Amino acid sequence: MKDRVAGAADSFTGSPSFGDVVAAAARIAGHVRRTPVMTSRTLDEMVGSEVLMKCENLQGGGAFKLRGATNAVLCLNDDQARRGVAAHSSGNHAGALALAASRRGIPAHLVMPSDVTAAKKAAVEGYGGRVVLCEATLAAREATVAQVVAETGATEVHPYDNPWVIAGAGTATLELLAEAGPLDGVVAPVSGGGLLSGTALAAHGAQPGIRVVGAEPLLADDAARSLAAGRRLDAGPGPTTMADGLLATLSDRTFAILRDTVDEIVTVTEDQIVEAMRLLWERMKLVVEPAGAVPIAALLARPGAWPPRVGVIASGGNVDLDRLPF
Repeated sequence: MKDRVAGAADSFTGSPSFGDVVAAAARIAGHVRRTPVMTSRTLDEMVGSEVLMKCENLQGGGAFKLRGATNAVLCLNDDQARRGVAAHSSGNHAGALALAASRRGIPAHLVMPSDVTAAKKAAVEGYGGRVVLCEATLAAREATVAQVVAETGATEVHPYDNPWVIAGAGTATLELLAEAGPLDGVVAPVSGGGLLSGTALAAHGAQPGIRVVGAEPLLADDAARSLAAGRRLDAGPGPTTMADGLLATLSDRTFAILRDTVDEIVTVTEDQIVEAMRLLWERMKLVVEPAGAVPIAALLARPGAWPPRVGVIASGGNVDLDRLPF
């Protein structure tokens, strides 16, 4: 993807590089929030390391997703932009893409499952996105977004299997390293692999030799199983983790990046996710959703086993307050 220019967002099929992450950071500067890096003495003592948390729960739209969505939207040429963007998503990506598109003044068509919560649907519509409902299956979502693209000419912006989205996600780690200084390791949640891929590309490019670890719910552990098997495995039927932002399956693109750049994926139980979430809410006064708390759960699951300075990407804070797990 190196040396690509705006307008290639829907045509490039390769993988991004560190240079693409750096370019994305320059491109989205001023369009997304530079989120704070926060620490907690209590957390440090419990983990046995200095933990520096990049608070993407405080990002516009409530999640890191705005970075990749904004990068992809800004990479569209004028003709593509006039036709808008489309995606299927039941959560943070839908809101992020709607927000990014509204800021450029272009249409956004978001395919969402019929069982999506009213709050998520309202958030997307509040950002100016057009919601198209479909059956609550991946096949239905993919077929519906293909139909929307055919009808509108919109550019599809996949939630994670998109080089511009991956590069944009990696900008959070660039900012973390710029503010925190050299780190011994960085931990990020993994689902479809867009965030962890961008995290790894940014971390290794900015600081060669750094340890990169993914964190994943045990009840949706296809990424951990895939890396262990050396081939991409599907999630299987019915993952039921409360971390509903981590239910996607790796793509061929993200699996290839993670296979080459990630040292390990740590899995955590539902009880460990709740413990981490409560700690963040009570001690750091941070509203972090279950998916965003998974990396902290991974640190707490192995006290004393981490290197001296560890960075963490707290991916989002979009919590359904009517369905808190505690």
